[in-house]
Parts: sequence; structure tokens; C-alpha cells
Amino acid sequence: MPSNKFVISKPKLSIIKLPEQGMKKNDFIDDFKQYYVHLLGRDEHCRSPYYASEALSQAIRDRLMERWKETHQHYKSNDCRRLYYLSMEFLMGRSLSNAMLNLGVTDTVTQAMYDLGIEIEELISAEQDAGLGNGGLGRLAACFIDSCATLQLPVIGYGLRYEYGMFTQTIVNGEQVEKPDHWLRFGNVWEIERIEYSHCIKFGGHTEVHTDEEGHQYSHWISSCNVLAVPFDTPIPGYKNGTVNSLRLWKAVATEEFNLDEFNAGDYAEAVASKITAENITMVLYPNDANENGKELRLRQQYFLASASLQDVVSHWIAVHGKNFNGFADKNCFQLNDTHPSIAIAELMRLLMDNNRLTWDEAWAITKNTMAYTNHTLLPEALEKWPVRLMQRLLPRLMEIIFEINARFLAEVSMHWPGDGERLKRMSIIEEGPDKHVRMAYLAIVGSFSVNGVAQLHSQLLQQGLFKDFYELWPHKFNNKTNGVTPRRWLAACNPELASLITETIGDHWITDLSELKKLEPYAEDAKFRKRWRDIKQVAKQRLIDYKKRKHPMALHLDVNAIFDVQVKRIHEYKRQLLNVLHVIYLYNDIKKHGAVHHVPRCVLIGGKAAPGYRMAKKIIKLINNVANVINSDPDMANQLALLFLPDYRVSAMEKICPGADLSEQISTAGKEASGTGNMKLMMNGAITIGTLDGANIEIREEVGDENFFLFGLTEEQIEERRGHYDPLGIISQDEDLQSVMHLLESGYFNQFEPGLFDDVIDSIKSPHDPWMTIADFRSYIDAQQRVEDAYRDQDHWTKMSIINCANSGKFSTDRTINEYNRDIWKLTPQPVKHHHQ
Repeated sequence: MPSNKFVISKPKLSIIKLPEQGMKKNDFIDDFKQYYVHLLGRDEHCRSPYYASEALSQAIRDRLMERWKETHQHYKSNDCRRLYYLSMEFLMGRSLSNAMLNLGVTDTVTQAMYDLGIEIEELISAEQDAGLGNGGLGRLAACFIDSCATLQLPVIGYGLRYEYGMFTQTIVNGEQVEKPDHWLRFGNVWEIERIEYSHCIKFGGHTEVHTDEEGHQYSHWISSCNVLAVPFDTPIPGYKNGTVNSLRLWKAVATEEFNLDEFNAGDYAEAVASKITAENITMVLYPNDANENGKELRLRQQYFLASASLQDVVSHWIAVHGKNFNGFADKNCFQLNDTHPSIAIAELMRLLMDNNRLTWDEAWAITKNTMAYTNHTLLPEALEKWPVRLMQRLLPRLMEIIFEINARFLAEVSMHWPGDGERLKRMSIIEEGPDKHVRMAYLAIVGSFSVNGVAQLHSQLLQQGLFKDFYELWPHKFNNKTNGVTPRRWLAACNPELASLITETIGDHWITDLSELKKLEPYAEDAKFRKRWRDIKQVAKQRLIDYKKRKHPMALHLDVNAIFDVQVKRIHEYKRQLLNVLHVIYLYNDIKKHGAVHHVPRCVLIGGKAAPGYRMAKKIIKLINNVANVINSDPDMANQLALLFLPDYRVSAMEKICPGADLSEQISTAGKEASGTGNMKLMMNGAITIGTLDGANIEIREEVGDENFFLFGLTEEQIEERRGHYDPLGIISQDEDLQSVMHLLESGYFNQFEPGLFDDVIDSIKSPHDPWMTIADFRSYIDAQQRVEDAYRDQDHWTKMSIINCANSGKFSTDRTINEYNRDIWKLTPQPVKHHHQ
């Protein structure tokens, strides 16, 4: 441990006392110059916005640092109950604009930079996205910790500091090509390395039972290969409230730099091999794909996160309370963001029993009263299962503990349902078979006091389906927490013109209490207000066109007066980008046959990444691009229909897309999308949803009313009912429009020089075993899209719908979500931090 290798002398108070950091324009100008010239060594000949962005970020970080230290000190002196949010992903995006907004200095800093001849937008754009997540799960974690800071809750986020984030997606000849996203290439101005809080993580080896002086037996994990977890802390500011919480990300480092004996013997490669192996753990973000879950690296990453984070919490506890763990469960709570960190349950047992000599019963009482589990998926294949043999080799002590947890749990089940062998088999944490597996979701449920889904339907389906047996045993554990998004980033920061209009109209309390937006509803009847709203939307659409033109030649086909029809999310069959493409082909065919008089101009924008190993998802991207090439080069489609695939979709791209969207495509197969959060971001910015009764769509529709939502498709019950006798060929034979669409696909119209390219896609559409039932909803979707066009023709009425969608988005703030987590699960007391210069 590094802290054993050197002594940190304690600085005198006079060393750490500094003059107040000014918040006026000239203070920012002075600090910016100081960093730009002295720290970064730049002069007037430097043309790169990167260095100016870096200098400004340093100046902003200084202001956060004061508040960060005060927040930390306040929590410490109050000895308050804390929550630790464990997540494999934190999709943070960029930090500069968010930090300025939350410090309340956006206008001041913008003016300061303007006075220096610098465009603030250029500096914001120069920052690399922190792409430490695959999609909704990671972005939700980022929104959650933003809300925790704004609500002044003592919460620390724990994650991994991946050297390479979510890959950069390029499109070559219509196909996705992945390139490494080395987001840390130029360092990260927002993080601070805290090497003194490093922890040692064990892999491999074996266990031995030892007896202590008092005759108590305990397990000893020995002969392991150790890796060092080094923390890097990032400040998470609340909105204008002086609170700055922490996100702690762990980096894997070899315990020794390299083997000097091997180096001296001339084998340099072997000498550094263990260092490379160790550091691989946090080298790359794992692609989010159920089929990739068998990889050993993923298990290493999960254990590395859980062990480092729990050791951190336990060691801080011991530093204050010694080895008396009596009050530990009263002061600490862990939220497991999906199944990925669920190994934390066994790890906390190990730390309490092996390292701190608690009995099983004492350790289990603490564990089951501190762990809470959020489930994010209804797809059984996405619930992680690890081979027992892999866990025995990699984590031998953890496997012993899991076997013991399972044995005790099955005894409880057996007492509840005597003689029900089938139920025991279904509920066992260990899945029996020739190759036994550990069901990590079951471990999470057994070891947690709370289990929640992330939308009303999702939570209900968990209780009735995936986790039915557990719900029957412990109904009190299960609850729902509908997801949300932070209104600071997803409205106030990304759509400043609309935010200003809203603030001018109803005041600015909506930024921290989104239910205030309800006050906008009467203004939907005000013609002047509608005109201003529509003008702002048009400006946002033009800005989106300009942004895309810089990066995408096909963006020339976008027309600001067309309906901007947006579907941006991970590419997955259940999200049904394919259904969207079938509609575009239908429109194309209809305009070719009958002219454009029946249709309003439409720009369809689709964006998202496919997991590198997900062949069908990548094929769908290729289909989208091929269809786009045909449509966008057909003169008959000019100013009528355009299709654009947006490469490298990420947080900063969504910040541009949100304000300019008219129609939000949320078209997953009912019963498959846990919640969705893109639907909330788009709604908040005045887009109207076309969607199925799935995930949070149900609650969005409840909030806005059926007349302000375009509903289509089979319900979850109808999907399940049809499963045994789904007949896609019968559906095609009865629908002329669908026949025409299928004919264009099957004739190779969109792949004339690539014969047979889309055969797999066509086969999946026509298969009676298609789990996503793509064309079961085709006719209903086409009819709903016709209703969209009818509504869009009346621009005044469409604007009313847009205002009503925004006005009713209050429920979908993470502030509301986090308040519910806190009320029902965490039970933290808010800690207002008085900034000493406030």
C-alpha cells in the first residue's frame, strides 16, 4: 500500500488558508490568463482551443475545490448516514458547461471569454466526452449523482476509470467501424489522483482455514495475484447550493512496476507482462452486449470495483470507529446499479468476517441491511451468470461465501414451501447443470433489503415474471422507482433559449423543482407565447442542421421546416430501429407512386452504437445507411424525405439533438424496455412521443394525456398471448403496403451491388419466432405516423402539443426519482453546506 511507503506530513493551517476565489468577470479573466500563460505555457500564437478550454476549466475547478473541501468536512464532522452508489458505468459527458451552470457563472464566464476574443462554445466543444458508459444505465448514474448533489444528500459515486471509453463509431461504406476512444489521451483536468487511498485487490490463489488465539476459525485467502486500485476523484456540484459531492473512479495498477530479475535476465517483455495484465482491468469499457458476458475480464472488472469501493468504506469506518461495527448499517447504505456490482454482497461478508473477525450472523445482518439492488432489464439473457469453475479459479474465497449464502437461503425457502423441489431449483443462486453457474441477480435479491425496477410496468413485470418466486417470498423488498433525467443538463444547459423563455414566464424554480413546469400549461393557449416557442424550436432545428453539416455531407438534405423525427439510442433489435426503417421505406415508396401531396416533409434522424459483437445490430446500421443513400440521392425526395444516420452518438451529441427534435421515437416491443430516459429528455424539450405502451412511455402518456401522445402497437399482454401463434407471412399477405416494402427489400433495391446482404434481416422479419414481433405492429405504426403528419400540418396545434409535453415533464426529473429513493430506501438526511463566502 502506498500509504505505508511514505509519511504525509500534516500541513499547518496557515498553509491551506487561501484568499477567497472571486466570482466576478475580471476574476475569471485574471485566473484564465494565469493558467493559460504560466501553467500551460501558451502565448498569442497558440491557435488550439484545447489549451484555452484547459485554462478555463482550471479556473472553474478552483471554485469547485473550495466547496468540495467544505462539503467533505461537513459530512465528516456531522458523522451523517451516507449512500455509496456502485455502478460499472458513469456516462458523464462534458463537465465544463455543467460546472459553470451549477456554480451560477455561465453568463459571467461567457462575457469574460468574449472580452478576451474567445467563443465559449468553442471551449466547451474542445472538451472530450467522458464516455464511461454504454447508454441509458451509465447516463442515469450520471443524472443520479447530479441530483444527489443538488438535493444536498451525502452520496459518493463509485465506478471505474476506463482508459478507453465507449468506442468512437465511424461509418465506412455504411457499416459501423469501431475506433478506440482514448478520452484520457490529454489527461483530465477535472480529476484528482488520491494515491493515499489505494487498496489491494486479490485474484486467484486459494483459501486456508486458520484459528486465532481465542480458538475462533477464520478463512485466509493466500497465494493470490494482487492488483492495486488507485482512486481518482471528480467533483460533482449541486445547483447553486455550495454542495460538491464526489465521484470516485478506480484505476488498476500493478503492485510492482515490473519484475527486475526478469528484466536483468534480458526478458523485458516478461518483466512488464504482469503490469500490463493488471492494468488491463480498467483499460477498456466493456461493450454492453448480453452475448459478451462470458468474458473473464468483465468479472475481474466487477470484482475490482466492488472490492475497492467496499474496502474504501470499511477502512474509513475503522479509522473513525475502530473495529466496532455495531452502528455500521445505521450509517452506510450501498445502491447496486444493476446486477454488475452484485458481487459486493459476498465481498462485504468477506471483509467483515475474514478481515474483521465478525461472525457469519453479525456480518450477514450488516450486509442484508446495507445493500439495495436496482434491476434495469427484462431480458433474461442480460441477467449475468458466471460459471462456478471460473469464480472458483478467480475468486475462490468469494465462491465459498456464495455457496454458504445459497445453502442458508435454500433452507429458508424450504421452510416456507416444504417439499417444493422445483421451486428450490428455480430459486437457487447456483444454477445446476453440467456447467454450474452463479445467478448474480439472485445473489443481489437475497443479499439486499430493497429491490426496485425503474418504471411502473417494469417493476410489475419483475414481480409477476422474472422474480416472481422472490416476490412471493419477500413482497416487502420490492418497489418501483421510475427513472428520470437531470433538468440542469437536459434543459437548462442544452437548450438555453427555451430555458430563458420558461424562466421569464414562470420564474426559475423549475430548475430544482421540475413540477413547476406545470405552470406553463395555460400558456399553450396564448398565441404570442406559442409563436415565441415555435421560433425557438426553429432556431434549435437550424442549429442542429448546422452542427450536422460540419460533420456529415448528407445533412444538406435537412430542411428546417420538415418534421424532425428522431430515434437516438443503442442499436438493438428490441428497440426496433428496424420498424422505423420499414416506415421510411413505406414513405419512400408512397411518394414515388403517388407524389408527396399526402405527406408532410420529414427528416428522419437515427443514431446509436451497436455492441461490437452484435452482428444483427450492425447489419441494421448498414441497412439504415443504404436506405439513406437511395432516398437522399433520389431527386423525387428533395425537400420531402431525408434519412440520416448520425455517427458516434454520445452525450454531447444528444445535447444538440434534444432541442431540435419534433418527434421522439420510442417504439420498443412492449414489455422489453425497462424504462428509457431518452424519451424523457426529448419530452422535456418539447418533442412529442410516438410509442408503444412500454417502459416509462406509459407514464409519459399518463402525464400528457392520450391526445398529446401518438400511441400504437400491441400491449405486453397481447404480445405474450400471440407468442405461440405469431404468423408474419399472414400479416404480410394481408397488407399491400407491407408487401411493397418487403418487395423492395427482397428485390435488393437497397443493396444492388451487395447481393444477399440483408437476407438475415429479411429472414428475421418473416420468422414466426421473431421475439420482437417487428411487423406485428407495422400497420398500427403506419397509421400512428399518419396521425403525426395530420397534427404537424397544423403548426399552431403542434406547438400547443409541444408546450403541453414540456409542461408535464416534471415527474421525469431525477430530483423526484432521488427523493423517492431517499424516502423509501436510503433514508439520508439532507446536509445543507454553508459555503464560507456565501
